[in-house]
Amino acid sequence: MTQPAYQRIADDLRQQIIDGRLAPGERVLSRTQIREQYEVSDQVAIGAVRLLTSEGFLEARSGSGTYVRRKPELKRLARYWYGTSDRDGSPFRSEMARQGREGTWRVSSETGSATPQIAERLEFAAGDPVMTSRYTFLADERPVMLSTSWEPLALTGGTPIMFPEEGPHAGAGVVARMRAIGQHIESVQEVVTARPVLQSEAELLGEALGSVVLVIRRTYRTAERPVETAAIIVPTDRYEAEYVLPVE
Repeated sequence: MTQPAYQRIADDLRQQIIDGRLAPGERVLSRTQIREQYEVSDQVAIGAVRLLTSEGFLEARSGSGTYVRRKPELKRLARYWYGTSDRDGSPFRSEMARQGREGTWRVSSETGSATPQIAERLEFAAGDPVMTSRYTFLADERPVMLSTSWEPLALTGGTPIMFPEEGPHAGAGVVARMRAIGQHIESVQEVVTARPVLQSEAELLGEALGSVVLVIRRTYRTAERPVETAAIIVPTDRYEAEYVLPVE
């Protein structure tokens, strides 16, 4: 199958950006220059630029032209998120402090019924009651990450940790909160994939449609059962995930 011309041109320019031949902030070829260099029509040249703009590689500046988008400094998410010794009780806030940034978040929690997918991850029946919490995490007041978590109300209902951001353990990490009700987490499983950002996510994160995000599917387990599962959305132009795993 023949690749459309605009995609072929976009692939070439994208590779130049990835390789560093087109640097952040550098002006790219104009529509006329693309048309002449690649011997295509104006419409094809416009299509290539629009595709790269939608993917977050390029940005248009009114009256000036199109430039390689400058991306934020890449930060690292490390696995010491799972500790329990942070004095302020918030792993995210402590992680941001290590980077010299202020970590805050917005959250809304509500009770509901588990979908078949979430029920499978929590190892109970579809339709069982769960507490669903939707987070927008901010570093220096800028959204950097989204997370939706699900906890079985059969476990947390009626306890001081039923609402993650209310009560005496508000804002503490999952490990510390679960320990408060006698649930000792022994392992954390993470499955990492990538996909294009959804429109609702792009609006919350200030990302361009077409940008790629990491999706981290994380589940906390005690010796007996899963006690929390979450879907974490991380823009790939802001964070990379670091895993340090013991070798037995």
